[in-house]
Formats: sequence, structure tokens, C-alpha cells
Amino acid sequence: MSETSVVRARFCPSPTGTPHVGLIRTALFNWAFARHNQGQLVFRIEDTDAARDSQESYEQLLDGLRWLGIDWDEGPEAGGEYGPYRQSERRAIYADVAAKLLEAGELYEAFSTNEEVEARRKAAGLDPKLGYDNFDRDLTDEQRAAYRAEGRAPVLRLRMPDIDLAWTDLVRGDISFPAGTIPDPVLVRANGEPLYTLTNPVDDALMKITHVLRGEDLLPSTPRQIALYAALERVGVAEFTPQFGHLPYVMGEGNKKLSKRDPSSNLFNYRDRGFIREGLLNYLALLGWSIADDRDVFSVEELVEAFDVTKVSANPARFDVKKAEAINGQHVRALPAAEFVSRVTPYLVTAGVLPDSPSDEQLARLSAIAPLVQERVTVLSDAPPMVRFLFADEETFAPEEDAAAKNLGEPAQPVITAALSALEALPSWETAAIEQALKDALVDGLGLKPRKAFAPVRVAITGRTVSPPLYESMELLGRDVSLGRLRRAVVG
Repeated sequence: MSETSVVRARFCPSPTGTPHVGLIRTALFNWAFARHNQGQLVFRIEDTDAARDSQESYEQLLDGLRWLGIDWDEGPEAGGEYGPYRQSERRAIYADVAAKLLEAGELYEAFSTNEEVEARRKAAGLDPKLGYDNFDRDLTDEQRAAYRAEGRAPVLRLRMPDIDLAWTDLVRGDISFPAGTIPDPVLVRANGEPLYTLTNPVDDALMKITHVLRGEDLLPSTPRQIALYAALERVGVAEFTPQFGHLPYVMGEGNKKLSKRDPSSNLFNYRDRGFIREGLLNYLALLGWSIADDRDVFSVEELVEAFDVTKVSANPARFDVKKAEAINGQHVRALPAAEFVSRVTPYLVTAGVLPDSPSDEQLARLSAIAPLVQERVTVLSDAPPMVRFLFADEETFAPEEDAAAKNLGEPAQPVITAALSALEALPSWETAAIEQALKDALVDGLGLKPRKAFAPVRVAITGRTVSPPLYESMELLGRDVSLGRLRRAVVG
């Protein structure tokens, strides 16, 4: 690693599809690592695959990172001295570096076809699937000219060193690949297109990245990268080899790697459902790391303060939606009341509970009910059905069909009638008075257990079996509206 004391981490996704929670977990760990070490985070876009990369995916990446508050010091929109930060704009850089490596003998031209490699392996009594056999390493000028005369165009391969390639992984400890087990890799295609095996280490070298934290699926490529760094140092492109840390897989149901096609992998599904950034970041951090053995809930600031990449587990982490929801719920409940109102309002607007521009009266009513709702939701999208009764038009308000069928039929009529009589006689419409009147009439008067006593009243008033506290809800709804709904629940 460099002698520099400045930590420089990077996040370098390809813009394909919607952001995956595993990808965002990698971004989070790099961000937390850089921030913990008062270092810098470089955001780089690896967009050289024109068939798969898209501008829409690029913009979604930016949107997702902004929503979560994962910021970067260099990269798109931030600029920086090592740009451009999109690989599609760096092709001349790769061509120049490849030419230097070829001239120095670190790369060589290889003309062998896959069929020829397999045939040579078979002739030697070896498994044809062993891969490239390094045949073209020492071709003469005459042999190369002969291949060209046949119309063949060469790929450029890296000459791997004949030594064990080892490193101390920040997550997995000492790792070693024996000499001779890694065939010389292709760095540049025959058409001149640079491959990931060249572009990624070259960018890291030129951007002076000190630490590479990435998914364990990339671990097999690390020996090739270490060999390339050594070659880049010899030609004056790199100053050092960064330290590597390979992060554990994020698994889905059935302990399979969480695929992009799995709906639970899509970052925006969580935003749409009403996860808040504090809750989702907390849960993503737990996918391979913990702040303490006996503690799962912590703030983003506490994450940055405590993050230690050497404490990341090497074992796969399973994405558990139920646990994510539970942790998010704790963060929702920890929000200041005004902040909860601010964050939940867009979900109420989207659900049609509130208009695009809520009135002062509606906002006042929301602020009054918010603390009661805040204690009962795990994600913000739980709120609209819970508070819809408070903002409904009385002409169109109707209890949910299933709730009404079970709680407002003939057996419930004595309960509703008794509740109505008790409430109509109330001199003041306040929570405590409402509670006392209903308990006197239904629990004491009719001898009912509370669950049986209040379920019909709750459904008549709120339209649902699950709602904010009943008595507070009735006070907020007001005498006239509350009594009107009870009267409409009387059959006959």
C-alpha cells in the first residue's frame, strides 16, 4: 500500500438494471470505511458494456445513493482531479497504458483460438477445460507475422509471474494462489476493446485507490490484478498495490445468492414501501458486520464511528425482510414527531388519503394523530390505511368489507346501540370521557370483555380492525362525525 496516510476507497458499479441491495451494501461499507478513516470515497461508473449499460440505470444509481445519503468526494457531479469518472470516457487512457505494457513486455500478443487451446490440452492428455496454456508467450516475429497473414488479430494477454500470488485479505486473512495455477489473462480483445481485467486496476492505480472492498465473487480475479499492479508499477503507472477486502455474499430465501431478478433485491421496492434511510442503512450494515454482539439498532453516525472492515464476517449474510422491517420500525419510532409527519405525508398523498396540497386543518389533524400512528407502523406505507378514516369524505366513507362482515352484523347491534346512547349523552367530547362512557356502557353495562366490546365500535368509526387508539381517534374525528358513523352502523 501507499505511504500516504489518506484512505481512498471506491465504489464502481456497472449501470445495469435497478440498484441491488447487495450492491448498495458494498457502497455502504466503502462509504463507512472512508468516513471512519477521514478518507475519501471515489464513485466511478464502469460503463464499457454498451449492450447492458443504460443511462436510466445510471440515473437510478445516483437517485438511490442520494436517497440513502451515501455521498462521494470524487465522481459524477462531484468532479475531481482523476476524472473522467465514467469508463466509457477513458478509452484513450486504457489504450495508452496497454501500449506501455506491451512495449515493456508485460503484455504479449496471443493468436491462439479456443479450439486450438483445447486441442493442445487434449494432445497433452490434460483436461481441455483447464483454460489457456500460455502457448503464445514466446512467439517469434516470424510466427506473429504468419498469423497476421492468415487474417488473425491478436488479443493482448498479461504475462503472469511464476511465483505464488498472495495477499492478506482485510476480511478473509491470508490467501494464496500457487504459481502456475492462473493462466495468462486477456486484457484487451482482438478488436482493441479493453476488458475489466485491465480497466478496473488501471483506474484504481491512476486514482490512487488505497483499499478495494468488493464482493467475494470477484476474489478469483484478485491474483491477476495483483500481478497487473506489479506490472503497472514497473512501467510507472501505479505507485502501489491497494489492500483488498472481499465482502460476503448477500443471500436470499433458501440460502441462494440474492439475484437481480428477486423483487427483494430491488432497492426502490424498500423506498416505495416506506423504509426510511436510517432503518435500511442500519439493516444493510448488519449484512456481514455488527456494532456489538448484543445490539442490532444503531444510527448512521454510530455506524461510521464504529466501522471496522476487519470485523466484517467472511460468511454469507442472509437478507431477512422481517428483520429489516423490525429494525426500520424502531428507527421510525425514534423520529421526532414533526419529522415523522414530514416523511409520511408523501405516502398519504400517493395513497389518495391527502390531496397534493393538504390544508392547514388536514395537517393539524395529521400532526395530532401522528404520534399514535408512529408507534404502530414498521414502514411508512402502513400509515395510509391506518389514518384514512380521519380524512375520509363522510358521503363515501365505508368500513372495509371483511371487517364489517365480522364486526357489524346482527350480533353487534346491541353493542353499537349501547355505545351510541352512552356517547350521545356525553357533555364534553374528550378522550377520557369517551373512554369512560364506553367502558361503563359496554364492559360494565353489557358484561362484555374489552375485545368483544370495542371491536364493533372501532370498525364503525375507523373502518378497520387495526387502527390508532380508539378514544383518541374519536376525539380527533369529532362528536358529529363519530356519532354519525355509529348511527350508520345500526342495522334496520
